Amino acid sequence: MTNVDVHQHLWTPSLVTALRARREPPFLDGWTLFLDGEPPFEIPPADHDLARRAELAAADGLDRVLVSLSAPIGVEWLPEAEARPLLDAYHDGVAALPEPFGAWAAACVRDIDADATAKDLDRGFAGLQLPANSLADAAGYARCASLLDLLEERDLPLFVHPGPAVGDSADPAWWPAMVPYVQQMHAAWYAFRAFGRPRHPRVRVCFALLAGLAPLHGERMAARGGQQQEDDPGVFVETSSYGPTAVHAIVRALGVNAVVQGSDRPYAEPPRYPGHGLGGAAAYAFRIANPRRLLTGEG
Repeated sequence: MTNVDVHQHLWTPSLVTALRARREPPFLDGWTLFLDGEPPFEIPPADHDLARRAELAAADGLDRVLVSLSAPIGVEWLPEAEARPLLDAYHDGVAALPEPFGAWAAACVRDIDADATAKDLDRGFAGLQLPANSLADAAGYARCASLLDLLEERDLPLFVHPGPAVGDSADPAWWPAMVPYVQQMHAAWYAFRAFGRPRHPRVRVCFALLAGLAPLHGERMAARGGQQQEDDPGVFVETSSYGPTAVHAIVRALGVNAVVQGSDRPYAEPPRYPGHGLGGAAAYAFRIANPRRLLTGEG
């Protein structure tokens, strides 16, 4: 049995060095992160210490931990000439991580280069992460179509993660995570139903942070002329930053087979009880059976 966390972040030395080499956002000055539209953010170095993170994974009983590029910093939205050195640094770093770590590949979404992404996927990544604000409407799915075609050809999954959230200096520190990130995931969930699934019938997809709780709006969608949500065995949501209240509601809306564990460590902690109070069978589904179907298509 393989216990999996599909959503963590771990900045390797190669990515840190590449971010420190920049002088425009996104960049690092020491361990201070500078982004467009957000105040400087102090990153605790211990959060990205490999030995410590391996110990935490072991303590959590995890056999596999998938890390991804922190999409809110905006690397994927840079012009290709700026994005590529950072993407290469990210891929080089995470490809060399020891067990239990694996990783999602990343791609530039401003200047799409499916051939470059294919070469990155050749290195054995679990699938491809794309920022939610790149897949928020019909135009986004048209722009990213070649990337999703690539995933279907290779039978690899898509991971949809919040992208950059431009804020205001008056916003409290929690604002990006509670408002723009959730709004992005809500839009991405319904854009996939409207534009993504019809064009990409075989792609498996996982939405971060329970898709911003968008699945709970199925009744409203039906009341406004849309169709009730149908079971889609290729669609998953992960649990980062949520607990039993939200997880129980999502299970009622989508069923237990649609939920996988994601923690967003180091920005949040894995659940103390993996089943979120739903028992051992739910814990098995969230950490073992459902991640296996997401990542391999095998049930």
